[in-house]
Amino acid sequence: MEILKEQYQKEVIPALMKKFNYKSVMEVPRLEKIVINVGLGDIKDNPKSLENAMNDIKIITGQAPIVTKAKKAIAAFKIREGVNMGCKVTLRKGKMYDFAYKLFHTALPRVRDFRGVSKDSFDGRGNYSMGVKEQLIFPEIEYDKVDKIRGMDIIFVTTAKTDEEARELLALLGMPFRS
Repeated sequence: MEILKEQYQKEVIPALMKKFNYKSVMEVPRLEKIVINVGLGDIKDNPKSLENAMNDIKIITGQAPIVTKAKKAIAAFKIREGVNMGCKVTLRKGKMYDFAYKLFHTALPRVRDFRGVSKDSFDGRGNYSMGVKEQLIFPEIEYDKVDKIRGMDIIFVTTAKTDEEARELLALLGMPFRS
């Protein structure tokens, strides 16, 4: 399923070298990692939600997530420091390209009234962040086995120096940006 990696090597590198006048292949920006994060606000009410969220992420990504903990106590939200608050996964190499391909070509088109993702969610250093409102857009998740609909944050970390380079890289990889 290394379709996206092959596409990067055959199509994306030459297109980016031509557009940005790179002299070396090593200057061409590339996808470094994809981080998927699920925050759980209801964990104090439902302790089993962490286990279910971790299972969902493992099914979607094919990699075991790690538990994230609260960095500081917030009395208004009844959160103590060190309490489990969610889980995350960092994908690299083959699994990263497989997940990106599945997200661009299978999951995002399943979103109701989908018109593309925002072009403005770059951080100024070539990294792109997006949110998904429900895990049900991924075909591996069975609707009947879902206890609660959870969203997730997906961050694409690139080696691009500017947002324009990163936007072009992601567009050439197949990211469906809004026109």
